[in-house]
Amino acid sequence: MNINMHTFCLNPVKGFINNLFQDKEPWQIVTITSTTIFTTIWLWNFVVQDESLIERGKKQLFRLRNYIPAIRNKINEELNDINLSFEAEALQKTKGVPFFVDLPSTGMKEAEILEIVQDCVNLGDYDWEKGKVSGTVYVSDFRLSQLMGSVYEIASYTNPLHPDVFPGICKFEAEVVRIACRLFHGDEDSCGTMTTGGTESILLACKTYRDYARHMKGIKNPEMVIPVTAHSAFDKAAQYLKIKVRLVPVNPHSYTVSIKHMERVITRNTIMLVGSTPNFPYGTMDNIEAISNLGIKYNIPVHVDACLGGFLICFMPKAGFDIPPFDFKLPGVTSISADTHKYGYAPKGSSIILYRNKSYRHHQYTISTDWLGGIYGSPTINGSRAGGVIASCWATLMYFGYDGYIDATRNIIQTTKYIEQNLRKMDGIFIFGTPATSVIALGSNDFHIYKLSEVLNAKGWNLNSLQFPSGIHLCVTSIHTELGVADKFLKDVETVLSTILKSPNTPVEGKLAIYGMSQNLSDRSIVGDFTKCFLDSMYYTPKDQQLVKNSIFLKYFQPKQVASFN
Repeated sequence: MNINMHTFCLNPVKGFINNLFQDKEPWQIVTITSTTIFTTIWLWNFVVQDESLIERGKKQLFRLRNYIPAIRNKINEELNDINLSFEAEALQKTKGVPFFVDLPSTGMKEAEILEIVQDCVNLGDYDWEKGKVSGTVYVSDFRLSQLMGSVYEIASYTNPLHPDVFPGICKFEAEVVRIACRLFHGDEDSCGTMTTGGTESILLACKTYRDYARHMKGIKNPEMVIPVTAHSAFDKAAQYLKIKVRLVPVNPHSYTVSIKHMERVITRNTIMLVGSTPNFPYGTMDNIEAISNLGIKYNIPVHVDACLGGFLICFMPKAGFDIPPFDFKLPGVTSISADTHKYGYAPKGSSIILYRNKSYRHHQYTISTDWLGGIYGSPTINGSRAGGVIASCWATLMYFGYDGYIDATRNIIQTTKYIEQNLRKMDGIFIFGTPATSVIALGSNDFHIYKLSEVLNAKGWNLNSLQFPSGIHLCVTSIHTELGVADKFLKDVETVLSTILKSPNTPVEGKLAIYGMSQNLSDRSIVGDFTKCFLDSMYYTPKDQQLVKNSIFLKYFQPKQVASFN
């Protein structure tokens, strides 16, 4: 019966095809068939892509629009103005310190070099040593700075790429990794490596799971499932490693990832699930236990991004604060990234990536067996690595000790809760979710929140700006725990709010206005062009020392500002 039905359904199709080709030559039949096949494949590849047809259509329209001379010229004119403004701002920030664009004929004296370095390091309008900056610098300890300087002096030329020459540096790295494994409740099989920062740690985790999935499951079109609040380093990794990103929204009130939505976007190509403890924008902590359960249910590795708060949350229980499970205690968690150069207080350029066992770490390695220079194996992205940073990180851990980290954590979390509680009492603002560690994110339904940041900026405070929706946040560090710093911040916020609420519709100005405006641009490529201009300005050096006096500079800064360059 089923065979007859099948034959009955195919007969009309066969008849149609035979009639279609009955008068065709063999070469025509081959041409039509191959053309149909190739066209079908092209249409399939066109439709089935990372972006929807609507998104690709919008981007194509924007690209076509930019071919119109009047529009293209207008965009180029605006970009040129923005580029010049960034260059002028870069000059203004240097405050008269000379630029060196050629090697000096003879070497400088040590005292002269140190004086210039001191001047350059002290450039900037924000007094981070008095707690005026969100995050950025996580500790101000003269004795520790002296110690790190001394350690780096001893180890500055060392490189773990040559373990036979510098075995002691490899020992330091191994000890840092093992200490971290134990802090995050890893067993003796847990392992990892040091890296140069959170971005490298995250990128390596993505590389590991891409290769692991390819080798163990045959996945050739890898996808990662991450919250919209996950660090942008995951997007960078996706661009580098050709991994499709599936974004998961957050719950509207808690600003933690929606577990229901996360489960819905899991596919057979999913190579990893991600949760943050905490996330960077709002400082809220995803439900890692629920994500771990998803990982076990679908046999997918789970990465916990603890880059920002990892060296707080691992000490919080001992410091007297409840924290839900988040680390290797959960069976589904297979890797953790945490930055030693944040709340580990190590020098900049140090982080760790940890794995549940070596079978994962092996996929992190890059190995070349047939190079003419010999068999080459590298554990991280860099070949040569700064042994001085590794040694300084080890020294920092020894300097603080377990009790020292507990005390520092207790002070930071208490200060964060104190600031949060007092901010919640103020009119005109609200807190995004519940801060899990040290980040407090603010928004407003009464005025543009960037206005608060703008006026606080004028008072010397430097806060982080958020978008979609607009917000700002303060990342509390050990510097904010110093006497009077938190109260000074709260007093300034209260004073500024009382002024803003009298005229809540006052527009935002300056760079924050541009930042706010950029959120409303449908063509995100233009925002990307703005960002390229900003990044270019970081590498700007004047072609002529007299440039500061010309009309370009005067266009963006008042004469009194120019005078400092004369």
